[in-house]
Amino acid sequence: MLAFFRVGMLGFGGGPSAIPLFQQEAVKKYKWMTDEEFADTLALANTMPGPIATKMAGYIGYRVGGIIGCLNALISSVMPTALLMIFLLQLLQVYKDIPWVQHMSASVVPVVAVMLATMTWDFMKKSGDTLGWKKAVILILASFLLTEWFNIHPGILIFVLILFVFLPSKKKEAAKG
Repeated sequence: MLAFFRVGMLGFGGGPSAIPLFQQEAVKKYKWMTDEEFADTLALANTMPGPIATKMAGYIGYRVGGIIGCLNALISSVMPTALLMIFLLQLLQVYKDIPWVQHMSASVVPVVAVMLATMTWDFMKKSGDTLGWKKAVILILASFLLTEWFNIHPGILIFVLILFVFLPSKKKEAAKG
């Protein structure tokens, strides 16, 4: 699958930088899933151990083509990157003291930051539209405080929120009865 090869080759900076690329390929270009399904997939993938890009490729590939699609996606996204990484890291070791190589490496960081900020803004808009802006802002601020100030792992926070959604509340029970 060319989509996963592109993500694997262009996701410079690690798994988080590949997330917007996965969204571009799976949601916008090929329309394999909606933005909401992508957000759910990303949230679930963040709760599990291991590299996020591998989990996203594996699940999206499975969703599109079953077991063969999963294997194809994993090989397409991981193998070329692994081989290229071995080659480029050896090359980088040889030329690491040259100033333009140091500047090139440092220049990637702002690009990744912009990609992540764009994706964050898209998720914030969707949260505001889905939950209402007041509830979305409260959840965003609470999540930020819990992860950044209290060092609670995002996976734990996501798990607790999933439990909260599925636990019966008095309002839900009153609506049924």
